[in-house]
Amino acid sequence: MEKNELISIGKAAKAIGVSVDTLRRWDKSGKLVPIMSPKGHRKYLKSEIGSLVPRASLFSQAFEWVSKEPGQEPKKEFYCPNSADLQFKVKKLESQLSEIKDLQTFFSLIVAAVGEIGNNSFDHNLGNWPDIPGIFFGADLAKRQIVLADRGQGILKTLKRVKPELQNDEQALRTAFTEIISGRAPEERGNGLKFVKKIIPLAHLSLFFQTGNATIQLTEKNSVITPMKSNRSFRGCLALLTF
Repeated sequence: MEKNELISIGKAAKAIGVSVDTLRRWDKSGKLVPIMSPKGHRKYLKSEIGSLVPRASLFSQAFEWVSKEPGQEPKKEFYCPNSADLQFKVKKLESQLSEIKDLQTFFSLIVAAVGEIGNNSFDHNLGNWPDIPGIFFGADLAKRQIVLADRGQGILKTLKRVKPELQNDEQALRTAFTEIISGRAPEERGNGLKFVKKIIPLAHLSLFFQTGNATIQLTEKNSVITPMKSNRSFRGCLALLTF
């Protein structure tokens, strides 16, 4: 097959290991640019899809775990049932990142972002996990991706306790990344994600984040919070950090 060969959305989704709806969502966020056929069908360059195959596998596992019903514990290698397990894995990650030459000046910022996202899951679901307590946490340094997910209450339910005027996941996600509300729980979730937003350009990161049916995509060159509505919804939160 030639590198410039076009493949269908179904074949592209299967190759990467995500759903067709996920590919459509990536189109809207600008992560992928489809080529429309004369009949209006999405087509993708095989070479472009091939470049996404390695880094999609870990993300797709987390996505399926956070959205699958009924819930079940993730694979042991990815499971942090409590905050102590998370801290242990974050420490291990910090040691590994410190050995990567081009990350030596800002690896601590990557670790800070990971810790903030993970701690939010535990801080705001403690004693209120709907089904599976703890988080999915996985890192693939060769593919330069870190994934965190929880099956918690989600940002909308968390923030509505102090901002009952919030109407949907998109509003809640925007609030979480842009507004400082207070230092009292449960509002800290929003403050923590605002801190993560500041880290993105400093650590040369990109972040995909979803809660409920709302998603955002941040990069070091684009820090504008523009929530988008996803066709696939789940209750908790999912984050993909690429460095």
